[in-house]
Amino acid sequence: MTASTSARRTALGALTIVAGALLAAASAQAQNYPITSDQRATAQQVAERGIPLSELAPNAPDRYTVKRGDTLWGISGMYLKRPYRWPELWGMNLNAIPNPHLIFPGQTLYLEKDGSYARLRTSPPGQTDTVRVSPRTRSDTLLGTALPTLKPHLIEPFLVEPMVVDAEVLERAPRIVATVEDRVLMAHGDRAYARGIDAAPLRVAPGEQRFYRVYRNATPLKDPASGEILGYEAQYLGKAELVRGETTEDVPDGKGGFTRDKVPATVDITGTKEEIRAGDRMLVEPPRGFMSYTPRAPRGPVDARVVSIYGGSSVSYAAQNQVVAINKGARDGMEAGIVLNLLTKGERIKDATSESKEMIKLPSESNGMAMVFRTFDRVSYVLILDVRTGVRVGDRLVNPD
Repeated sequence: MTASTSARRTALGALTIVAGALLAAASAQAQNYPITSDQRATAQQVAERGIPLSELAPNAPDRYTVKRGDTLWGISGMYLKRPYRWPELWGMNLNAIPNPHLIFPGQTLYLEKDGSYARLRTSPPGQTDTVRVSPRTRSDTLLGTALPTLKPHLIEPFLVEPMVVDAEVLERAPRIVATVEDRVLMAHGDRAYARGIDAAPLRVAPGEQRFYRVYRNATPLKDPASGEILGYEAQYLGKAELVRGETTEDVPDGKGGFTRDKVPATVDITGTKEEIRAGDRMLVEPPRGFMSYTPRAPRGPVDARVVSIYGGSSVSYAAQNQVVAINKGARDGMEAGIVLNLLTKGERIKDATSESKEMIKLPSESNGMAMVFRTFDRVSYVLILDVRTGVRVGDRLVNPD
């Protein structure tokens, strides 16, 4: 094997593991996350010479010991002016940790400057890069202790809550029809009864789904630019487990015969965010997925608008760590991990200094950054990473500088 081949294989293995730095992930999935050819090329180039000193954050530390609670996004921002350019940061480490290439609490990072370039190492300059981690039991994987891209509690609730559907999906979904003891509202631990549509009654059988999410309403998501309805956002209420399927029962009719009545399915409410009531709909719970959020700039130009602020119609402004929906989805090239620059909408005001008092529009200003974490066909949900003023419906999201 040649030195160049070895270096390429080291780079590829390193980057694959970096892309698998998950919020929570199974070790069997750690090697399966895609790296774009542009990201790989950038990282390989940086691995050879480092990054220009001009790209370093002004207060990038010469030495930093990783702590519990740190995130890959936070460390990237500590060292780089633009933390979404993660290949520059991890490219500096390609030779440090061939496999696995992960950052753990307790590791010390060293910033090495050589001429007009810099590299990040895991050992002091002049020494071979090494990784030291504390002993751990066989049942505890290193992947479980690696740094997440973002703080897990910021993202995990929203991975199951937002659901964008078409106008008819909830109408065709199974519905809760009654409760035990005629309760109007249901909470965690309560039992309820549900029915599917006639063509697809709820059944308990091998291979059939038993776990559901409960939703209400279907609020239209309207594009603020075109006025077009992009989809319908269902309001997440909680979770339910199917205990018994729908059946029929022969009931005496008092005339010597029987009437065949339909018997609804039995469900247990296993978790609630809001109280559940009769008429609410159930959608099959999708398999638990582990997603990689590798912060990066979009591959092409993006000009998106905020469609709604997640959390209800009464919320007018979104702040840091809140979620908004935008009018670009998977068909527009949106993917988990894409970082966008937030812009203010720019107020329309009356020019009081003009004799005509004409209306003018103030320019849009950079207002912070947000990251895509969940996509549907025409809509995506983004987490606000940082923001200076509140984000409103109609605000723009564009490529980062």
